[in-house]
Amino acid sequence: MIFYITGNDTGVGKTVLTATWTRYLRDRGHRVVALKPLASGGRTDPRLLWESAGRIIPLDEVNPWWFRAPIAPAAAARRIGLRIELPRVVQHVQRLAQQFEIVLVEGAGGLLSPLGTNFDNRDLMQALQARPIVVVPNRLGAVNQTRLVCEALAGTQLPRPHCVLVNQPHHHPAIRTHAELLASYLPQNALHFFPWLRTFPDSLRRAIPPAIRNALTGLTTAVLKDTGDPRTHEG
Repeated sequence: MIFYITGNDTGVGKTVLTATWTRYLRDRGHRVVALKPLASGGRTDPRLLWESAGRIIPLDEVNPWWFRAPIAPAAAARRIGLRIELPRVVQHVQRLAQQFEIVLVEGAGGLLSPLGTNFDNRDLMQALQARPIVVVPNRLGAVNQTRLVCEALAGTQLPRPHCVLVNQPHHHPAIRTHAELLASYLPQNALHFFPWLRTFPDSLRRAIPPAIRNALTGLTTAVLKDTGDPRTHEG
């Protein structure tokens, strides 16, 4: 099964969630790999995903297309005269999905960020028929941003998204209202909260902190239940 980790923007916690979730699933015996097919601004994030999965495949398979320029992958590719076609990316991910029980695909930028020739994260997600995981920083404005991404997914034939609000180091009083407000718009058990992880990425080399483990247990249980997987109780 393929899960696609997207978000409302760049730098919102997608890599932190994807890497720690990969490590969590590995620890529980799942055969899992994490991919970031397209990346710009260097290869730091793909390397973290590679390490979180135990370097089970080459880095160039985790991240086949990468660019040094910190701009959208589509713009970076155009700058050097490279065409990245959607079918090639889909073929790459699907080939690996045949080898693993769970594939976590981290998108680049926000949901509608252009990735290649006339396609964005939403297009890739639909082509893969992946299950959407939406990451949003848990701060003032998170309700609006979460709803905007979910509205952009509503017109697709994709499964319902699970939304993960990543807590921030400085809490705004408004965050106390987010769970109640979003519960009015999201299906039951589709909203999750992820603690701020101060020690990332060093934490990938140690035991997962209890608060993070508990959050990942809840997320994993909910998404596996949606798939009909009999292992709906992770612990």
